[in-house]
Amino acid sequence: MVQIKSLTREELNNSLELVWRVFQDYEAVNYPESGKNAFYEAIHSEEYLKQLAAYGAFVDDKQVGIIATRNKGSHMALFFVDGNYHRQGIGRKLWETVLAENTSEVITVNSSLYAEEVYKSLGFAAKADVQEEDGIKYVPMEYQQSIRHNIGTQ
Repeated sequence: MVQIKSLTREELNNSLELVWRVFQDYEAVNYPESGKNAFYEAIHSEEYLKQLAAYGAFVDDKQVGIIATRNKGSHMALFFVDGNYHRQGIGRKLWETVLAENTSEVITVNSSLYAEEVYKSLGFAAKADVQEEDGIKYVPMEYQQSIRHNIGTQ
């Protein structure tokens, strides 16, 4: 059974190994070295981390996923699920937790190329073509709370 819980700052720091491992397994292939380095530096920046509100997904006390927002929930900052647990509804449970706790009218994300279809399945829509910054390619996407997509049936 999957348990979702709010992460303390220490638990968030402990989640970085999971974030980095999943990033390397699924996303790094689309990044030049400069992009990989920029991502690593971002997730290890105290300034960046202190802006985040994060939730973890746990199976038998093992963390298998993380989702984090910033800007009072209006921007998705991290969303990673261990590859051994993909397609088991864990990402959706994390997302539903964010929605339940969120009062932002619009939630944005700069989706990796790998995750674009995942975000679409959660109700996000692309707002621009692929962008690149510091070697990191992403698709700006947006979710509108007022539409309240029926995420349970997609």
